[in-house]
Amino acid sequence: MRIAINTRFLIPGKMEGFGWYTYEIAKRLVQNHPEHEFFFFFDRPFDKQYIFTDNVTGVVVNPPARHPFLFIYWYEIAVKRALKKYKIDLFFSPDGYLSLKTGLPQVCVMHDLNFIHNPKDLKPIMSWYYNRYFPKFASKANAIITVSEFSRRDIIEQYNVDPSRVTAIPNGASEAFQPLKEVQKEEIRKKYSNSKPFILFVGSLHPRKNLKRLILAFDLFKSKHPDAPEQLLIVGRELWKNGLEKVEVQDKTRAAIHFTGHLKIEELALVTGSAEFLAFVPYFEGFGIPLVEAMKCGTPILSGNKTSLPEVAGEAALYCDPFSVESILEGIVELSSNEKLREELSERGLIHSQKFSWDLAAEKVWDVLSHQLK
Repeated sequence: MRIAINTRFLIPGKMEGFGWYTYEIAKRLVQNHPEHEFFFFFDRPFDKQYIFTDNVTGVVVNPPARHPFLFIYWYEIAVKRALKKYKIDLFFSPDGYLSLKTGLPQVCVMHDLNFIHNPKDLKPIMSWYYNRYFPKFASKANAIITVSEFSRRDIIEQYNVDPSRVTAIPNGASEAFQPLKEVQKEEIRKKYSNSKPFILFVGSLHPRKNLKRLILAFDLFKSKHPDAPEQLLIVGRELWKNGLEKVEVQDKTRAAIHFTGHLKIEELALVTGSAEFLAFVPYFEGFGIPLVEAMKCGTPILSGNKTSLPEVAGEAALYCDPFSVESILEGIVELSSNEKLREELSERGLIHSQKFSWDLAAEKVWDVLSHQLK
């Protein structure tokens, strides 16, 4: 069979959620199924490192699709032509977008529906596109994959989809994430946080990640506990202007906040494993891969208690209300001062993380795809 995969998020040095999901799943699909031909559809010149095996053909489908109007052209005209040209039997789209004008079987991955619940988090043009086209994608898809039971229920409810067409397959995390020795942690603290213990945030600097409230809670923490050594380390690439420059904090707090920008996966693993704890408090999340990454490192977690996060972290996190700065503050105080609790969460996380595997996720994705090929 000839299977096309939408790989437009495989961009060196810029991969985040969709990109890493595509990387981990697509790599395993092509390696595990040499009996099939795969065509990777990029929207710009691609790096050959992403042509994982001999049964993969990289195809540049122009033009680059980075704006809603170009999304429409890319999927409805350019992708449709490419599907016909390469005689594709199935189109798999890990970012949720489909071609509405082809009759071929299609499977998409809808990670979450934040744009329905929090439309103000998006630029108006993006909100318009998602709300106009994703209901059509949900109707068009032969099968929909999502990443949590929370998202599965949400998709079924919002789009009135037959439950049999929606499958929840949890994400995994890279094997680069593992517990570190103290000497490694000391080197990372020296590099990023003035040799002091740090609280870690990982994620795109997007409004729903709730970084503004986390920073305000950290500012209160510094005010009420002036001798506390903890720093706040923020890892992630800004998606668009998010108002962080307007957050008013005391100078002492500002000096204790460090932005790293995007980090390569190997460096991110070292940073995650060196954190005193991960503070991951989005108010809406389809899954939350940083939770699994932290658990694999044995790093304790302060998590928001909304949407999919309790489903993913289980008993390996201390929970807070992401809409309450005071609740986030209470979590920071508790985890920074309670070493026994940190040790307990670390042990629980190492055990719980064994439930999440990219190998297992890829196998289940293939089960869905192969059902459409029969």
